[in-house]
Amino acid sequence: MKNALVIFELVQHAMQAEAALQQAGYEIQTVAPSPEVRAGCDLAILIDATLQVGIERTLREFGIPFMGVIFPEIVDLRPLDLLKEFDYGDWMMVRCGNMKVVFDKHTGIIVNVSGGGCSDVPNIARSLMGKKLGEAPTPRSIGYTLCAYTGDKAYQRALEIWRGMN
Repeated sequence: MKNALVIFELVQHAMQAEAALQQAGYEIQTVAPSPEVRAGCDLAILIDATLQVGIERTLREFGIPFMGVIFPEIVDLRPLDLLKEFDYGDWMMVRCGNMKVVFDKHTGIIVNVSGGGCSDVPNIARSLMGKKLGEAPTPRSIGYTLCAYTGDKAYQRALEIWRGMN
């Protein structure tokens, strides 16, 4: 499969595109584009290049602006995976972008939320810390910034890991 990246000027447009394309049934992945192709937005949508025309049509139907579609393999500008996991013995940390969610592997309690530079990070951290994964509110239900988005991705992955342990 040959991949392509849909790039955006604004984070909000990338987040809207992710939701719209998933709703339309496309299998996509939200990634961090390499700095060489980043155009103001720290997110891009990785797509199957053979679906480019349908994806562009869907974005236009939903009224979601995008800057264009690029083919990173042509100039070796591969996107970076947003999620990383770190096992610290009793704790597990999931990082998405600059946001981190750390939970106790035995209890599922969130022990730390940090990262990012957005104004809603302190409120997200205060709302999640000390609560159990699956019972805590999701970061996207609290904030609307890139930090809330990436914090939500980290939270959802932490929840998957926690459920897989039990």
